[in-house]
Amino acid sequence: MLNPWYVTGLTEGEGSFSVSFNLRKRLKVGIETRPSFSITLSKRDKELIKALRDFFGCGGIRFSRSDNCYKFEVRSVDDLMGKVIPHFEAYPLQGAKAKDFELFKEICRMVKANLHLSLRYLPQIIEMAYQINPSGKRRYTKEDLLRVLGRVKV
Repeated sequence: MLNPWYVTGLTEGEGSFSVSFNLRKRLKVGIETRPSFSITLSKRDKELIKALRDFFGCGGIRFSRSDNCYKFEVRSVDDLMGKVIPHFEAYPLQGAKAKDFELFKEICRMVKANLHLSLRYLPQIIEMAYQINPSGKRRYTKEDLLRVLGRVKV
């Protein structure tokens, strides 16, 4: 079993809290919101990735041939709220990711309450999400998403 503080430290260096958005015409708001937590490690650390999945008791593992890395990822909002977030509340991040975590936690709470399906709250979620890891790659700009919301009819 991994030491919980080790998991927090590993996350500080190799982890990511993110919220992605996809355009979905079938949704009333036109945008799908997907929070996720992940840790990416070299293929040499396959056993450590498996131990992380066992530690959290959820998530999946996938291999990326492009960079020879394994990624442990949790996308289920129930697992994020019930397992991942409580871990980081009990064993808090100390560095730059602490702010990202607080924004991520609030977004997960809003998604759990289905506020991401509301034109009233989705712009707020988008604004918060784009403050997390601002140098990360994104498919859509914040302005693109907000423009889509402007065209959606209530």
